[in-house]
Amino acid sequence: MNELQDNPPVSAFVNQDATSVEIYDQIYHLRGTDAAYIERLAGMVDAKMRAVAAQGGTVDSLRVAVLASLNMADELEMMRRRYETLAGSLVATESTMRTRSASLAGMLDEVLDDHDNLLSRRAG
Repeated sequence: MNELQDNPPVSAFVNQDATSVEIYDQIYHLRGTDAAYIERLAGMVDAKMRAVAAQGGTVDSLRVAVLASLNMADELEMMRRRYETLAGSLVATESTMRTRSASLAGMLDEVLDDHDNLLSRRAG
């Protein structure tokens, strides 16, 4: 299963133990049921911010955060489009498989009928 689907958004956490994480040299206390998951997300954000800062040479953390967010949103959108393409392909493949299966079942029925007819002729 997809971990992002299995875990609620960090903003949805209420009345749970805080997990301390460091993102771009700032400490944040985030609440959640799965500290390892929150730490993994924070690590992804930190890595993206550092990559953006290294590419652009900017030190303004707000600008780095916005650019990192845009990069992550772009990645998410590309994955969403890929998912939709794959889901569409899966539906088309399933439809093709159902059609082929029905066709093969019909052919098998014909062969079995022919076989039964041959056996009946030999017996009679």
